[in-house]
Order: sequence, then structure tokens, then C-alpha cells
Amino acid sequence: MFTGIDEVDWASLGHAYGPADDVPALLRGLASDDPAEREWALDGMYGTVHHQGDVYDSTLACIPFLLELAACPDVQDRGCVVELLASIGGIDLSGDDELQELDPEGEEFEGAANYAMAAAAVAAGADVFLALVGDGDREVRLAVPGALASLHGDPVRVLDLLRERLTVERDTEVRLALVEAVGRIALRYESLRQETAGWLSWLSGAAQDPALRLAALAQLARCAPGRLPRDVVPTVTGLLAELRLPGPRPPGVGAGRPGTGGGTAPGAPGTASTPWDSANSWAPPGAREASAPAGPVHPVPPVEPAELRPAAPTLLGQVREQRAGRGTAWADDLLRTLHGALDDRVDDRIALVAAQLRSPDSAQRTDAVWMCGNLVRTWRGAYDEVVRLVGAQLRDPEPRLRAAAAGRLEELFSLAAPAADDLAARVAADPAPWVPERVGGRAGAVSALLALARAGDARAVPALARALEQPEPDGRLLYAIPHLAEAGGPLVPLLRRRLGALPLDDGLGERSGPLLLALAGLRAVEALPEVLRTLRGAPAFRREWVLESVLRAVAAFGPAAREAAADVRVLLDDASTGTVTAAARALWAVEGDAGAVLPRLRALLRGPGAHGRRSAARVVGAFGGSAGAAAPELRACLAAPDVWLRVDAGTALCRVTGDTGEALPVLLAAWRENRHTRPEIAECLAELGPVDRLAPEAAPPLRAELARTRRHNVSAGASGDHDVHEDERLLSLCRRALGAPAE
Repeated sequence: MFTGIDEVDWASLGHAYGPADDVPALLRGLASDDPAEREWALDGMYGTVHHQGDVYDSTLACIPFLLELAACPDVQDRGCVVELLASIGGIDLSGDDELQELDPEGEEFEGAANYAMAAAAVAAGADVFLALVGDGDREVRLAVPGALASLHGDPVRVLDLLRERLTVERDTEVRLALVEAVGRIALRYESLRQETAGWLSWLSGAAQDPALRLAALAQLARCAPGRLPRDVVPTVTGLLAELRLPGPRPPGVGAGRPGTGGGTAPGAPGTASTPWDSANSWAPPGAREASAPAGPVHPVPPVEPAELRPAAPTLLGQVREQRAGRGTAWADDLLRTLHGALDDRVDDRIALVAAQLRSPDSAQRTDAVWMCGNLVRTWRGAYDEVVRLVGAQLRDPEPRLRAAAAGRLEELFSLAAPAADDLAARVAADPAPWVPERVGGRAGAVSALLALARAGDARAVPALARALEQPEPDGRLLYAIPHLAEAGGPLVPLLRRRLGALPLDDGLGERSGPLLLALAGLRAVEALPEVLRTLRGAPAFRREWVLESVLRAVAAFGPAAREAAADVRVLLDDASTGTVTAAARALWAVEGDAGAVLPRLRALLRGPGAHGRRSAARVVGAFGGSAGAAAPELRACLAAPDVWLRVDAGTALCRVTGDTGEALPVLLAAWRENRHTRPEIAECLAELGPVDRLAPEAAPPLRAELARTRRHNVSAGASGDHDVHEDERLLSLCRRALGAPAE
């Protein structure tokens, strides 16, 4: 082993932190008898040679030696070496990643040659893995199936070998790894997909072990979802119930599920019509003979309970031991795979997550809560029962489960209503539900109070009142107060007191913003003295922030805030466009005289900057028919290159003229071009009246939006805690625009 390692000019090669002359010591450390040294070496390989998944010239030079390590039965922790090789080859064995072609025109093309050469080098040496499927080391047997399925160049041979191994493997997680690897092959090779889907379909009904049946269903959902049984949710929940039953389960296949008569399932081994060979590898009639396994198949030792196994010395081994300590954590992994594969089958996914939330296993319920969050953020559906079940987790003694449930509910706003009783009980039971966990509060306490307030439930008010008496209340709670509407009235004196006590210094902008927004949302005109004090004392630092927040509140107060008119009028000549437009809106709200501010706004609409023109258009639109004189400037903006300016001008023109004729083609084009413009467009259409009468050509896109199951604002890799609320608002606006009652 390590023949030729000293002949490599490692110092001329590089890794994440410079010359790679330390790499030979890392490679030799992987073969050490000392567990601590092996862990140090593995850390070093991931930290330098394969830092954050990168591939360097030194990484390429390591591949032959890593293959030698994986093949040597005397080396310990070879499972970690196999995982390292798979990662270098471009495969994440813990996820669904497959080899991806790099775009030569993209930003990630730099160094692409190294990635391609690494994938080719590991694939060229992948025959090493063939002999390891029956290795005596469980960790090796866990890692090898995925590596073979993703990297070996002969998928037919690999497929036969994996299925043959399944007939003798005794370890549950290894068997699941074998089934997952079969699913990977089906995904990667379309020519094998139909055959493999047939085998998975058979296994999902014939396997004796419910874990295997569940694994087969998960992989079938990934590669051939159309072949899933119609009763997939009852089937899966039944399997989960079986998994919770005490007592050993035989590891084999062929016993059939309860209720099918036992024995062999149709098409299973042992029946006259079954196209199975002697190794139990399913193949269509007349297909090839099964390949013999490469290398000896080592006897598999009896599986020890997780608590009796020695602690794994490597980092990856420790992670695996932590998973093993969760009992059937692999079942959660399979359920996540199944959820992802079911994709837009929302009703099935809702039923599945509801079943998981009823599980007696708190770990499975915790996992279900997290899956529920992704489901609700991405897809529209009937979530009342799921939300109620998530709310029920707030009663659980496990703090992590309570925190997860509260965290999911805080993102739902009005959709959290079915959980309101549990949220209110959680808030009432906590002596200080406004205190974040990081400073001594209880897990999920702030999230529960925030969720209750965002749902508009008056039972949040007493706790919010106590929060407002604290030195530094959580700003998120203050921003949630407007959702309480009239129920938030008792908070107004406390908000006034806090605003009036703020020092008029450079911190005013940050501290006053949430208080002013809350007062504006509650339309608390009695707070006008404190609001005017803030306006008159605004410091130079972030002055625009302060003024715009103050002016928003004055506009919300309306004619009852006439005392503020003189102060607001002065700001029409401010240097900041944002302040000018906010002042114009506030002055019109107070005095109702559009003529006094319209010339200034028309000048801004003719200006060069898209931001100023957008601000002016939004204010002019709020004036409605009183701003008819600004219609020419709004029409000119309809041809602007900025889609948001076109939308703001188009909606304003509709409101000013009371007619959609001129602007509607522009708005519908923007609807198609940028999905994030839809709430603003739908709001305008909803205000003007049923579109069937006013703008019949707008009805089809509105109905199409209501028919979609995917939320309009879902973005890959990004989400915000207002996303669900904003999408539900869009749906409500579409219904109103079509003349249907809001749900």
C-alpha cells in the first residue's frame, strides 16, 4: 500500500491552504491503528484536500491511494474512505445529488477540469467497490451501494449485485442503502427504469420487513411515481405502525404483507410465472443472466444493538452513531424522500404528514413538523387539520418539539387559526413568553406569542402588554401588532408611552420604526402628540427612515390628524424623494386636497429615476379620481423598461381613471413576466370590481392562479417568514377580483 507515494511531488501540488506537502501524512494517518490519528487524518482530508467539496490537483493525486485504502481489509473506518471517494467523485451519499454537467459558460466553470477528472478517476477505479458489498465492516456496506450506483460504469452488473446482496444482508440500514442505490440507478439510466420500477413495486408488497417495503415505496416514488399504489398513504402509515411493534423481524423478502395471504406475492420468487434467476434478481423474461458477484461475499455478523457498539472514532462515524441513537431515524429519511418524490400530490402529502404528526414517536413528530413547514411554504392546500396537529405538539414535554411546532406556526399568520387554542394555552402557561431562548426564555415561547399575534387572536394582547413594559421588547412582536386590528386597542397607551420616552438621538430610526408601524396599523390617532414629537425631533442620522415612518402613521390617522398638516407641508420640499412622496400622501389623507400636492408628484413622475417615479405613482394611485390630471405622466410610464415601474404606473392609472383599458395589457404582460407582481395587480383589480364586467380578459389568469397548487413566490434556496401570508393574500385578492367571497 502507498507504493509510489513518495515519488509524487506533493509540494508542487496545492490544496485549500497552500502546498500539499502534508498530504502523505494524512493518507498514512487514514491507515493508522490509532483511532484518534484516523480521525485527525479524515478531518485533514476534508479540511484541505477536499475543502468544502473542492477538487485540487492534490485531490486528484490522492485518488489511487484512497482506492487502495478502501480495498485493504486491514484498514479500519474504510466506510469513511468510500464516502470520501464518492464525494470527490461528485456524489453526496446522504442526499439525492447525482453527477451534474458543468455549464462551460457559467460562473462555476473555473476548475471544472479537476472535477471532471476526479469523477473519471474514481469511476475508473470503482471496480474496487464491487468486492465490498459483502464486507464484514457494516460502515463499508453502508457506503458502497451508493458509490457503486452513482460511479460504476456497468449499471447492469451493479443492479444485479445489489439485488442479490439484498437476499442475504441482515442489517436494516444496509438493506435500505441497497434499495436506495437501486433507485439511484433507475434515476440515472432510463433504459433500466421500467425493469427496476417493476422490481421496486414487487418489493414494496412482497418484502417481509416493513422497513424494506417503505424503502421500496420511497424509491418507487422517485423513479416511477405513477406506479405508486393509490392507497400509498394508508400503506405507509401501516408500515410505520408495523415498525413500532416490538420484537424481531426477519430480514428477508418474499413473505408478503399481512392480508395478502402470506407466502409469495404474485411475480415473486418461487412461482411458476416469476422471471427470477437463482440469485433472486428480478429480470424480464428472456433478459440477461444475472452477473456473479465480484469477489467473495463475506459472512455478515449478527447485528448488535446500537448501544452495544463501540463509539465510532471518526467524525462521520460519530454522526452515524448519533443517527443510530434516534432509533429508526432512517424511517424519517425515507419519509423525507417520499415527500420529495410525491412533489405536487399535495393531498397525499397532507395525509402523510398528518399521520406522522399522530405518531407516538416524538422524534418522528419532530421530523414531521419540519417537513410540514416545507410543504406549507411550497404548496397550497387544505391545511386546517395539519395545523391543528402541529398546534397539539405545543403540549408535548419535549422542548425541541415544542420549539419546532411554534416556529412553523409563526410563519402561517391567519392559517395558524386552527392551532390558536394551543398557542394561547402555551403563551398563558409561560411566565415570560416574550423572552427569547438565547437569553433565558423557554424554547419556542416567542414564536408561540408571535404566531398568536399574527393570527389576529386577542389572547395575545395581555402577553404583548407585558412585553411592552420590558426594557427591550422583541421587534418582531411589535411588527405583529397591526394584525390584531381592533383587538390591539389596549396596547395603544403602552405604545405611546414607549414612543414618547425614546431619546431623540441617532438610535431613533431603529427604535421608533416598529412602534410607529404598530400605531399606524391600529389607527391610534390619540398617539398624534408622540408622533409629532418624533417628527420634529428626528436627528440627521437616518432622518428619512424616521420621517417616512411618522408620515405613514399620519396618513393612517386621516383627517383626525389635521394638527400635523403644517409640519407635513414643509416636507413637500425635502431633498429626499421618499420623504416628499410620503408627505404628499399624508397631507392628502389629512386635508383631502389632491391639488395641493399633485404638481409636485407629477414632476416626480417625469423625473429620471425609476425609484422616485414608482413612489410618486403609488401615491397618485391612492388619490383615485382626484388625481386625473396626472394621467398623462402615468401613461408615459407604461413604456418604461422597469417592470415594477410599469406595474405601479398601470395600477395607478386604473385607479385614477376607473378604467383598465389602457393599462391592462401592460399589467397582464407583467403578470406573466414577473410572478412577484401578481399581488399588486390583483389588489388593483379587486378594488375596481368584478373583472368579468370590467376587464374580462383578466379573468383567465386570475382563475389559473387559483387553480395552481404551487405558491407564486416559491424560490429555490430562499424563503421568508411572510411568504405564506403573501401568497394567501394573493389568493384572497384573486377571489375578490372574480367576485367570489374571500375564504
